Amino acid sequence: MKVGVFDHLDRNDRPLHAFYEERLKIVEAYDRGGFYAYHTAEHHATPLGLAASPSVFLAAVAQRTQRLRFGPLVYTLPLHHPLRVVEEICMLDQLSGGRFELGVGRGISPIETAYYGVKPDDRQKMYLEALQILRQALTERTLTFHGEFYRYTDVPMELEPFQKPHPPFWAGAGTPDGAEAAGSNGFHLVANALTSQIRTMTDRYRAAFKAAHTPMLGLARFVIMGDTDAEALTIARRAYPLWHRHFHHLFHMHGTSPAGGERPPHFDQIKDGGRGIAGSPATVTRMIKAQMEEAGTNYFVAQFAFGDLTLAEVLRTVDLFTREVMPALNDA
Repeated sequence: MKVGVFDHLDRNDRPLHAFYEERLKIVEAYDRGGFYAYHTAEHHATPLGLAASPSVFLAAVAQRTQRLRFGPLVYTLPLHHPLRVVEEICMLDQLSGGRFELGVGRGISPIETAYYGVKPDDRQKMYLEALQILRQALTERTLTFHGEFYRYTDVPMELEPFQKPHPPFWAGAGTPDGAEAAGSNGFHLVANALTSQIRTMTDRYRAAFKAAHTPMLGLARFVIMGDTDAEALTIARRAYPLWHRHFHHLFHMHGTSPAGGERPPHFDQIKDGGRGIAGSPATVTRMIKAQMEEAGTNYFVAQFAFGDLTLAEVLRTVDLFTREVMPALNDA
């Protein structure tokens, strides 16, 4: 079973230059540990995500790793000029020798896209047009497209991806309809919801999936580890509230709530709901196996770095996970 990593790159108390360097040190640990892929969020004007330009940060990831695959989960396509993002995709795939994973979407936050002048009701239409453009531009030598938002005629495609016909597409889904759309497109999928809800998503996904390749269906969870359950829970309970505050930051500023409602404010509440996993290696292994079976997923995606976790705490979890949990998951 493959294991990957998701990262919001949410703000902590470190200066920005130190924050980025510490995150890259953590990414190097993922590379050494044999994780499959590193997936990063794209957010704007919020402490929830400091990789506002995913391609810039991922270019550094490409140079600091050897085997780890990586990519955005997702590029918020309505905020990117399609021609520019195609060129960035090709460059990142070439710079990494074909390790790029291409997550795409309309963006989860209408507040963030509105800051860029994108009307919330236009996001889905812009995303679908941009997706058509990406598929054509990554596989053909010229681009011609005439839509409501984008128009191109005989644009030469000088750059091309390393992977053929293109890097694998990914989607993040929070609803069964989103999962079904990902399945019909043949995209790989990552979901972060209650385990029973994800099972509904994966069932809908599989019913819609018609592509020839084997899909990767990801279950994303916060993961904190220690030698004992008590040690891990103490750290998780301290670290999670800062992430929670940042997750709701823009919504509360605008007097609204995230899609899907407010997230629970305490780690024990998300642990009981399945979204948070904290404990010893034996406990973490048991919880992952049980959730993966219930959710109908085949790819586990851990969020190791969040809130006010220190570099040492994150690296400790990664070390325990790679030495004791990953072998047990592979045996299963």
